[in-house]
Amino acid sequence: MEELEPAETVKEVVGSLDALTAPAREFVAGIPALMIGASAMVVGVLVCLALHWLLRRALLRATRGAEGGFVHEVVRRTGGLGRLASVLVGMIVTLPATTLPYEWVSLIRHAISIMLIVLVAWALMSTVSHTADRSLRRWMGADEENVEARKNRTQIRVFRQVINIMVFTIAAGACLLTFDGVREYGAGLFASAGVAGIVAAVAARPVLANIFAGLQIAITQPMRIDDVVIVEGEWGWIEEITATYVVVRIWDWRRLVLPISYFIEKPFENWTRESGAIIGSVILHVDYAAPFEALREKFDEVVRASAWWDGQVSVFQVIGATERTVEVRALMSARSSPRAWELRCEVREKVLLWLRETHPEALPRDRGDLRLQPDPGREVQDGPGPLSRRPEAAE
Repeated sequence: MEELEPAETVKEVVGSLDALTAPAREFVAGIPALMIGASAMVVGVLVCLALHWLLRRALLRATRGAEGGFVHEVVRRTGGLGRLASVLVGMIVTLPATTLPYEWVSLIRHAISIMLIVLVAWALMSTVSHTADRSLRRWMGADEENVEARKNRTQIRVFRQVINIMVFTIAAGACLLTFDGVREYGAGLFASAGVAGIVAAVAARPVLANIFAGLQIAITQPMRIDDVVIVEGEWGWIEEITATYVVVRIWDWRRLVLPISYFIEKPFENWTRESGAIIGSVILHVDYAAPFEALREKFDEVVRASAWWDGQVSVFQVIGATERTVEVRALMSARSSPRAWELRCEVREKVLLWLRETHPEALPRDRGDLRLQPDPGREVQDGPGPLSRRPEAAE
């Protein structure tokens, strides 16, 4: 048999392969280029989704021992955002493989870039909120008089609001800067620093003032969540503190909403700045005939028997006198202002009942001295009447 040359052997192999792949080439040539690009994009998206699934599964398995831990919870919560980001990354990677016009490719790439920026900001805000919620759970069961718990709750809530606003602002700015017109305008604005910059600064002043006031309150803490305050003549509790406003729950369940800068610029009363304990007073007006020593003992007895008293202060004093009554005051302490209010009402009611039942002469009353005297210039007449002469005297 005649041996073939190596070159001829290679040619025969190549020819065989061409013959075998000819139908496939004809089939591919018959497919529109748009379908090929779409198929490549689908494959790229599926590959990115598979990588995301593998990475997420590995992270969940690695943190399985710390069920409820920070990383485990963040990965679990951001699963949907991660899948959507994987789809966008797969699209933007395989986009050059399509045969779309350049204008379309540029427009799609721009839209995907904006969506990625939004997803990153969304993920950051979700992580911040989750971190804040985990920190708040540590202090939710604390007693209302726990100043440390109220301090931490206030800082966590304010910082969460401020960080979310900053992330949103940066993300919005990044999205706007992807537009050429906005980027050129911003560069010109910073370069000129003229009237337009001054107008923008003046327009943004209220928002920036509230944000900086929120940071100042979170750091210096002139007030905290659940503090008892008197604002605009109203007595209530600090119910909510955000980055821009504060909600005060008034005692009759109304809500007073004030800008957060109000608490930096104007004075207000804070009854629980250092501690929830407070001294309450009961003032009574009694008659001069009141038994002050017995009244003092009764005040002390009622205060000590009350469940609202904290066992610290119980004082009885005579603090003033008028032409009709004597003013007495009882001082008593309680763990919080609501308890002090209940204690004052209880003491006032029981002492007044005791005075009415055992010492009614001690209650305020009007005194008068009525005297009937004859008029020296008037003649005394006979007969009945207050100024008449008695029969014995007439005889």
